Amino acid sequence: MTACPAEFVALAETLADAARPVIRRYFRTPVAVDSKDDDSPVTIADREVETAMRALINRHFPDHGILGEEHGRERCDAEWVWVLDPIDGTKAFITGKPSFGTLIALCRNGVPVLGVIDQAILGERWLGAAGRPTTLNGAPARVRACDDLAKAYAYTTGPEHFDSATLPAWNRIAARVRQPRYGCDCYAYALLASGFVDLVVEAGLKPYDYCALVPVIAQAGGIVTDWDGRAPTIASDGRICAAGDVRAHGQALKVLAGA
Repeated sequence: MTACPAEFVALAETLADAARPVIRRYFRTPVAVDSKDDDSPVTIADREVETAMRALINRHFPDHGILGEEHGRERCDAEWVWVLDPIDGTKAFITGKPSFGTLIALCRNGVPVLGVIDQAILGERWLGAAGRPTTLNGAPARVRACDDLAKAYAYTTGPEHFDSATLPAWNRIAARVRQPRYGCDCYAYALLASGFVDLVVEAGLKPYDYCALVPVIAQAGGIVTDWDGRAPTIASDGRICAAGDVRAHGQALKVLAGA
C-alpha cells in the first residue's frame, strides 16, 4: 500500500488537537444529553468537536469527502474521505469515564489508510498510517503475541450491543478466552495496539466507529477484519474482529463462525 501523504497525517494531528480543548471543557460538567433517532446519546461536545474538525478539513482539502457521526456526509464519492467520530463512547463521556475517544480516519477509495485514536483527558494519542508504524504520543506502539485464544484477554463494549443474531457468537468467544472484559469503547482497540489486550470483537458498528481503528492496529502489527475475514472498508457490515496475533485472530474467526 502506498504511504499516506505526510500532509494528511499532519492534518489528522491538527484535527485531534482541535478536539481536545472542546472535550476537556465539557468533560464532567452537567451537559445536556439529547437522544438521536436510534436512541443513542449526543451532547453539545460531540457536535462542537465535529464542527471544528469539518471546518479544518474544508479549509485545507476542500475536495476531500467527510463522513461524520453527527453532521452527515459531504462529497463521499471523493477519492479521499475523512471519517469522524468526535466522541466514540458518549455514554462513557457523560458518566465521567475516560474510556471514550476521538476517532479520525482517512479512507482512500473506501479503504482506511490513516487512523487516530485520541483520548483527550488522559492526553494519549495513537496514530497509524500506511507506510509508517503506529505511535503512542510519538513513541512506537506494538501489539503482543498471543498464540492461543485460550490465553487471550478479550474486550467488547457490552453484550447489549449485539443483537439476537450476533450475541451467541460473542458468547462463544467469551467462553473460550482467558478473560472477557467489557465497557472500554474505542480505548480497547488502543490498548490492543499497545500490547495490553489480545482481542476485540464487536458488531453493529458504523464506519465512524471502526475505520480509524484499522490503520492503528494494522501498523502496530495486528490485524482487523470483519467476521468473515475480509479487510474492512467504509462499506463493511460493522462486525469487527481485531487481534494482535494472527493465530488468535484465526481461531476467533472460527469460533465466531460456530466452530
